[in-house]
Amino acid sequence: MFKRSRALASVAVIAVAVSTAAPAFADTLRDAIALAYRTNPTLQAQRANQRAVDELVPQARAGLRPDVSASVSASYTRRDAPDTEGIDFNNDGVFDVQPSDNITEDETGSAQIGLNQTLYSGGRVARGIDAAEANVRSGREQLRAVEQSVLGSVIQAYVDVLRDMEILRIREANLGVLQRQLEESNARFEVGEITRTDVAQSEARLAQSESDLAGAQSQLSVSRAVYAAVVGQAPANLEQPPALPGVPADFESALDIGLAENPSVLAAQYELQAAEAQVAQARSQFMPSVGLSASYGGQDELSSFNLSRNTAFQAGATLTVPLFTGGLNRSRVAQALEQANAAKIAIRGEERTVLQNVSTSYAQIIQANAQLAAGEEGVRAARIAAEGVRQEQQVGLRTTLDVLNAELELRNAEITLAQARRNQYVAQANLLASMGRLSGEDLDPTLDIYDPTVNADRVRNRGGLPWDFAVEALDRIASPPVTPANDGPQAPIDDQLNGEIIRTAPQGQ
Repeated sequence: MFKRSRALASVAVIAVAVSTAAPAFADTLRDAIALAYRTNPTLQAQRANQRAVDELVPQARAGLRPDVSASVSASYTRRDAPDTEGIDFNNDGVFDVQPSDNITEDETGSAQIGLNQTLYSGGRVARGIDAAEANVRSGREQLRAVEQSVLGSVIQAYVDVLRDMEILRIREANLGVLQRQLEESNARFEVGEITRTDVAQSEARLAQSESDLAGAQSQLSVSRAVYAAVVGQAPANLEQPPALPGVPADFESALDIGLAENPSVLAAQYELQAAEAQVAQARSQFMPSVGLSASYGGQDELSSFNLSRNTAFQAGATLTVPLFTGGLNRSRVAQALEQANAAKIAIRGEERTVLQNVSTSYAQIIQANAQLAAGEEGVRAARIAAEGVRQEQQVGLRTTLDVLNAELELRNAEITLAQARRNQYVAQANLLASMGRLSGEDLDPTLDIYDPTVNADRVRNRGGLPWDFAVEALDRIASPPVTPANDGPQAPIDDQLNGEIIRTAPQGQ
């Protein structure tokens, strides 16, 4: 525990050290994504959760196989029974009754092995397998959603550090300019060209610049710490990120892709499949079931335990037909129907969330593009203006305050441009995540991808027997079909939810 605490503290120290040490290596966005993809705790935990969900399938398929159990028991029995003997104590021909103790003890042991094999369950086992497999597919989409969320956080942390490094550079450059401006103001004051007020103005702007520099250093430390927490390594000399692949050029195509590929929507669709399978499974409770059973065993006294002297073998088939359950089965069907209705409504909710996220991200891209173009023009104009004001001051056409204001406008324009670049990149990443295209293979085709189907295929038939297929095929015969969730007497889904969602494209394209 102590070593772990020291390791975490070391990471924090590295993250906080903004400019105290020279970077030893350079990071790229691809390197950061690859490292987070392998080591991020949130992503690793979700993969473990998915492997746990994979176990639902072998658990459901276990219903196709026999249940074999063995039992061994030993018992001890003592019986105290009164016994009487007739004794003629008086020699008069009359027998007096005198009780005597009669104790018997039995020590027995038994051993038995039993087997139960379901041949037909009315579809309960088969539909349980369908529900389990749908839940596994839903879990894979949830894993993909977590993966996209983690990689989106990596991208945001990466460009946040770049933005804050640029802002820190701007603040340092501004501090140097203002220091020279103050030195020049003091020199001109000494010769009587300007007043003490001009010097005070320079001093005030220098003090504000020092405060801004401390704030920039603090913000960069925060961004570095966030980067270290998400990626697993403190950033060094980050390179400019490459263009994100697959950013759509129009809103409609982005929304169509999102509705078709967003992992939350797909997970909700698989959850509906699982819920509909559970409806059929609940209806199968009304169906008869057929099973085989066999047992072999015997018992004997413990003192001479030998089962071969007293054994029995029993085998038989059982047909079970439910006649009356007090409303239990009907209630289970009603409950499953409403759960399936809720799952179907959840799909519409996820689709609306996709519409909201795609619209928001697309609007942010439009805004960031406009800010980026305006920012580049603003920096160009502010740089020319600042240089012109400085030259005009030399000939007495501008005051010291004019120079300070021009420098402030230039630095603000440069900071706005750095923020616009960051906002544009993050908005593009958010749009790709809303579309379902921010996974590891989308960002880096060379990445060693984690494939959740490998574990699922490995465990699916764990404990399988040769006749599993035959039992499953028999169980699907005449079993209740999987039907739409709102076909029952329960409250149907509002028809308005079955229509097209309203597409609200952002303005300003």
